[in-house]
Amino acid sequence: MRIGVPREIKNHEYRVGLTPESVAELVAHGHELLIETGAGDGIGAADAAYEAAGAKIAPDAKAVFSTADMIVKVKEPQAVERAMLREGQILFTYLHLAPDPDQTRDLVKSGAICIAYETVTDPSGALPLLKPMSQVAGRMSVHAGANALEKAHGGRGVLLGGVPGVHPGKVTIIGGGVVGFHAAQMAVGMQADVTILDKSPAALERLSGHFGAQARVLYANSAAIAASVAEADLVIGAVLVPGAAAPKLVTRDMLGTMQQGAVLVDVAIDQGGCFETSKPTTHADPTYIVDGIVHYCVANMPGAVARTSTYALNNVTLPFALALANKGWKQALADDMHLRNGLNVSAGKITCAPVAQVLGYDYVPAETMIAA
Repeated sequence: MRIGVPREIKNHEYRVGLTPESVAELVAHGHELLIETGAGDGIGAADAAYEAAGAKIAPDAKAVFSTADMIVKVKEPQAVERAMLREGQILFTYLHLAPDPDQTRDLVKSGAICIAYETVTDPSGALPLLKPMSQVAGRMSVHAGANALEKAHGGRGVLLGGVPGVHPGKVTIIGGGVVGFHAAQMAVGMQADVTILDKSPAALERLSGHFGAQARVLYANSAAIAASVAEADLVIGAVLVPGAAAPKLVTRDMLGTMQQGAVLVDVAIDQGGCFETSKPTTHADPTYIVDGIVHYCVANMPGAVARTSTYALNNVTLPFALALANKGWKQALADDMHLRNGLNVSAGKITCAPVAQVLGYDYVPAETMIAA
């Protein structure tokens, strides 16, 4: 199979779909790799490293999209990239379609086979291709929040860990999954006053067992969320409903109960955000203020630590990329129900039920498209 890797063009996105090491693995299996020039610069992988791994270097994205059987990316294709997709071409990347009707429409129109990292599952029902980026984003959310809390950045001027004789900052984390757990690890490590909220009894037990007296673990009902948000210096939104838009758990009215200069970090912004006042931002302009509350809503947080993120992502995506390349998409999805769960759009049909429901499309099971 001819596999293409374009340079990412989303604002301040430095990750790349495949590392030179992953390219070498695919080449060893008999596949042809085409890498857009400069695609790996953000992780310190020059064109020469890809050539040494057996890839050919393409002069631009058009050359990649026009000849590749499968496109491997990191972020969702931008409008100019979607226009280059063609019928039957495989797209393997993060998509996050539920809050993005424009992207969904374009992918449907393209006729491409679009497999989303974020809905591929594992035997436990977890999301293995989302997990490493959730780990990165969870850890980064505390760094970003601590930075935004500085007075020069519009924050309250609070040091999360405090100092002897001064109270530490209060951190509220809504959602105790992968993002929330890693955010809590960082916040606890900084000696902040940490509260984690979740609805899952299993998650509450796991979090309580891990953190003990280092963090409060509360059931996430409306009253508990409202009370915790009101007293927090930093609120981290770490909620995920696989494939669907995130629920709005912090309302505009709640902002009025918060301390001026408090910070909201919405890690769920890829799925529409879990704060009512959230809107996507970029690394170039990461924050804005609503009712005196600083909002950090960067939609590609892990892109700022591109090398760590790319290698972590490739560790989990490469086996699936190999399966798609070795078998073709229909056989690979037929053989692996977990990869099959990643199919979101196929030949003009929506094959992810939550996306179809949210955006008003007819849902067609992936099995139907495989058999076609």
